[in-house]
Amino acid sequence: MENLKKIFIITGEYSGSMHAVRVVECLKTQYPDLIIEGIGDDNLEKAGVKLFENHSKMSAVGLSPQIVYNHLRLGKRLVDYLTKEYKPDLVLMIDYGAFNLSVSKFLKRNGIKTFYYIPPQVWASRKWRINTIKKNIDKVLCIFPFEVELYKSYGIDVHYCGHPLVKQLPDKANRDEFFEKHGLDKNKKLVSIFPGSRVFELKYLMQLFIKSAKLLKKFHPDLQFIISHAPNLSEKNYNKYLKGDDTFKIIKGENQALLSVSDALILASGTVALEATLYQVPMIISYRGPWLFYLIYLIVRCIKRVSLPNIIMDKTIVPELIQGKATVKDITSEIEKILYDEEYRQNYINQLGEVKSKLSDKYSAQEVANVICEELR
Repeated sequence: MENLKKIFIITGEYSGSMHAVRVVECLKTQYPDLIIEGIGDDNLEKAGVKLFENHSKMSAVGLSPQIVYNHLRLGKRLVDYLTKEYKPDLVLMIDYGAFNLSVSKFLKRNGIKTFYYIPPQVWASRKWRINTIKKNIDKVLCIFPFEVELYKSYGIDVHYCGHPLVKQLPDKANRDEFFEKHGLDKNKKLVSIFPGSRVFELKYLMQLFIKSAKLLKKFHPDLQFIISHAPNLSEKNYNKYLKGDDTFKIIKGENQALLSVSDALILASGTVALEATLYQVPMIISYRGPWLFYLIYLIVRCIKRVSLPNIIMDKTIVPELIQGKATVKDITSEIEKILYDEEYRQNYINQLGEVKSKLSDKYSAQEVANVICEELR
């Protein structure tokens, strides 16, 4: 028992835990005797990981004194356990930058080897965090190809694993079946709206997107619209903006199917843009908020592009209508080009295909498992 290798996995929210589940599945096929403990949710526990803590307290939104206290207390307990009792051969951190980078300092001091999968997006903002990574992380397992050069330039050991979405995204839904299920007209084009998953985002984007859709509908009766309902928000959050308006259907819990069968997309910025890219569905990104927040963002950002497809290719593929450019006029104009300018549309789709190719066909979780197993041997 004493000779068995041990690792510990730290996640802080649902998505990180699901990434961990896939890594664990791959590890177990190569290293059946590997002892794995971690912080995660019920899914990680079902995958055979002994939980040190269920991260339900960690994934709360905001910075209330109670949430900060919970994190500090958990961090201290965790470091004490890892350094004095469990003493793993390796710690795998997944996403959840603020907590993980804080813990990494103490693990480094105690000589515990630490790998970081899906590291903080230092290339987007707060680039100074890369110095903490350089000091405390033994290997970075990155998911974007352009990250490799950045980390290497700082002398950081880095391995490109491919993006998890490439292998995890479901196949395109059957358009006819989806349209029939939701009472859509198969002869009309579908524009789908993803206004975000935060109440804050609905407040600043929903009316803008609704007005844009209504103007498009006025000039193009052949269009139909669906609004994606984020699973974590209540019906009330949406109803106060729509007020019984039957211009839109609202669909909850079928995001990826909806993305895949749409003709064009109006999106708030986020991972959804990368999902749309992999389905090669043309989109526009539009985002706005309080001007003070936007000015702070301009100060801390490291790159001028917002959407992942544009960042990955280092050129503008997806139209980005941000803050002052987030207007009904600009949104409707861009969606019209996507839908009715055939040459523009086809070129757009081709460029999204280039992004998909650049992300590689690696199975990201398997790559992570391979690197860990190689390290433990």
